[in-house]
Amino acid sequence: MNILKKMLMKDASEEVKASVAYTICGILTKCLSLITLPIFTRILSTDEYGLSTIYSSTAAILIIFTSLQLPYGTLSTAMIKYKEDRNGYLSSICAITTVLTAIYIVICVIFRNHFEKWLDLPLVLLVVMGIETLFSTANAAWMGQQRFEYQYKRVVAVTLGTSVAAVAVSLLVVCFSTEKGIARVISNAIVVSVVGFAIYVMIMIKGKKPFNKEYWRFALSFNIPLIPYYLSQVIFNQSDRLMINSYCGRGDAAIYGVAYSLATILTFVVTAIHSSYTPWIFERIDKKELTDNRRVSLILSAGIAFMLLGVIALAPEIIHIMAGEKYMDAIWVVPPVAMSILLLYYADLFDCLLFFYEAKSFLTLAAIFSAIVNVILNAIFIPKFGFVAAAYTTLASYLILAVLDYVYMRVICKKKNVDSNLYNIKGLVLLFVVFGFIGFLAMSLYNYPIIRYSIITVVFIIMFIFREKLMKLFKSVQK
Repeated sequence: MNILKKMLMKDASEEVKASVAYTICGILTKCLSLITLPIFTRILSTDEYGLSTIYSSTAAILIIFTSLQLPYGTLSTAMIKYKEDRNGYLSSICAITTVLTAIYIVICVIFRNHFEKWLDLPLVLLVVMGIETLFSTANAAWMGQQRFEYQYKRVVAVTLGTSVAAVAVSLLVVCFSTEKGIARVISNAIVVSVVGFAIYVMIMIKGKKPFNKEYWRFALSFNIPLIPYYLSQVIFNQSDRLMINSYCGRGDAAIYGVAYSLATILTFVVTAIHSSYTPWIFERIDKKELTDNRRVSLILSAGIAFMLLGVIALAPEIIHIMAGEKYMDAIWVVPPVAMSILLLYYADLFDCLLFFYEAKSFLTLAAIFSAIVNVILNAIFIPKFGFVAAAYTTLASYLILAVLDYVYMRVICKKKNVDSNLYNIKGLVLLFVVFGFIGFLAMSLYNYPIIRYSIITVVFIIMFIFREKLMKLFKSVQK
């Protein structure tokens, strides 16, 4: 324990401290979601829980149009471009989001009957959704700035505080409400909005430039062309369940949804790691100091692969605890979807350089093409092979996306006179092949728990024996 404390608090760089902090924070928030998921699925009826699912899916699409994803696509570039006035830029982001949200709410009220019928949600939830996306965008923008400046303590405190408060308030309100589905959605939205509102006000007070023409022009010109790219990501996340529901019914869609939730347990962890990696690689690209990136990116990818393997290996047990016996068919979906997450991380690695040089056009085309392939493959294979096929079509689509992003990254490297070998592509490919082989091997042992447990035990024993070498490898990322 003393060694770990020394490594993290004394010897580690700010980048490593931030990465570890975000990783732990991601694990804790995801664990909180896992712990409360069985509670809510038992308190709420199927229709009530379905209302929450529809709300979340709709909000994921809405926020693309009300925020243009400004806290993500453009923020890292803006933090370099406007390093002397980051607060001013954030205030402009909030102003843009405010205008777009106001337009959405006005349209929603005017055409309420159409929206309520089309989205299967009451007007009150549609308005609440707009308010929540507005203030959650402010929260995301502020966190992006804090991550860029390695102020990880603030981000962790706000993230954990909001998560705990949202769960506590939601459980309390749902238990004493007759309209439990609506209560679940609104109570969670209120907590998120209150925290986001406080941050929104702080940004406006500090920034004082809500209508800066240069900031508006840069943000809009950068992110509007990326809207199809972000929509394609939503298609990746949502189309599988919608098409399974259409071809196979709600039962199979529910099973797939549970499996997808399990496979994305580490999504927050991966996002946290990448969020702390992005400022680091942006600074290295800006200074043309990329020699360490091959080693760092490969080690981070290996760590993510190992965490995903843990989810794959224990999928039957986690599914049983999280959802029960009736959802056990979901275990066959977990491995290919988990492998898709690693491929998506690869694509995010390659996208860093593309975002830095504002090479947006091909990003959008690659994402749209991959999403279209995903939909076509789903239409072909889901009717023939059932809901499990959707996991493999997702894997194939993400493989295409990663390859396309890598190819274009090399093109941009040549144009900008950047070393095209900034990633150890042979190492990344070998890692994925080994990861895939072990993942499918673990899946083949799902019906043989004794053998699977024995292998897991052996792996942990080997890790314990070589713990000092593993610790040295982890420390090497700090340098």
